Amino acid sequence: MKLKHLIYTVLIVAIGGFVTYRIISNKGKNDESKNFNDKKAPTTVNGIVIKTATFDNNLALSGSIEANEQVEIHSEVSGIVEGIFFNEGSNVTKGQVLLKVNDIELKAQLRQALTKEDLAAENARRAKLLLQKEAISQEEADVAKADLASAQAQTQLIRAQISKTSVRAPFSGKIGLRNISPGTYITPTVLVAKLVNTSKLKITFSIPEKYAAEVKSGSVIDFKVSGSDKTYNAKIYAIEPEVAVATRTLQIRALADNVDGKLFPGTFADIKLPLNIIKDAIVVPSEAIVPIQDGKKVFVANNGQAKEVMVDATTRTDSSILILAGLKPGDTLITSGVMSLKNEAPIKVQVK
Repeated sequence: MKLKHLIYTVLIVAIGGFVTYRIISNKGKNDESKNFNDKKAPTTVNGIVIKTATFDNNLALSGSIEANEQVEIHSEVSGIVEGIFFNEGSNVTKGQVLLKVNDIELKAQLRQALTKEDLAAENARRAKLLLQKEAISQEEADVAKADLASAQAQTQLIRAQISKTSVRAPFSGKIGLRNISPGTYITPTVLVAKLVNTSKLKITFSIPEKYAAEVKSGSVIDFKVSGSDKTYNAKIYAIEPEVAVATRTLQIRALADNVDGKLFPGTFADIKLPLNIIKDAIVVPSEAIVPIQDGKKVFVANNGQAKEVMVDATTRTDSSILILAGLKPGDTLITSGVMSLKNEAPIKVQVK
């Protein structure tokens, strides 16, 4: 029995010693890990020293290109098309006859009206002579004069209808695809073709209401279109007099020359609208900005640590952004690794 108790005692002591050893060992490792973290090597980052500069405040927008003038060609009268005098996709001049509607019946009506007009004119002449001789009353003379005026009006009406059988181009431009053929019975509802003036084009776009006071008629904008590297320009000529309540935007229209004919109505335009030039502005690289829920922040170097700073950022360009508040000249702004930085993290800055 004594041997058995001795063995139990030895086992208990051994187990207790092992547990004590593990506790002391783990504590030592935790202390070493803590000391290691406390002495963590600083993160190497890139940075720039902030300086003021002149900032050309350009607003990037999207707009649509429209024809300067555009109209659907219709005939004002119904009838058989007896002639088409334009080629699809060709240029036409103002006043050019595009198509002719058969006018045989109208011309017959005109001859009849002219005959009645001649008769009414003769009756009015005779009535005037008879009135001078007091052979008829003034009332009879007035009736003859009224019949002449009515006959003349009827003649003018038929002449106007005949003139409408010739459909002419209301302005110079390029005509599109035709939807009729010779011999077609046409009515005013039938679309003949579309006519557009593409020598000049309208650029229509909208800007946020906060920039409304900075845009003036006569300002020049630059724009590009998809599939081309060429930069075109247009001059603002019209500004909507009120801000759209639904979108809080102001609509603007500019006019551009289409000298080379490579701009087409209906396409989109990437517009650069110049606003006021800001002197002594603070402009930082876009990659230095960290978007957060409450706004935007950056990190600056402060005694070997990264300091988190909230900024008021506004107009953005392709590679930079204008800062209105939060930074000052002389600050060292961190431009790399900002997404993984934390406030007061140790850093080593390589200034570029």
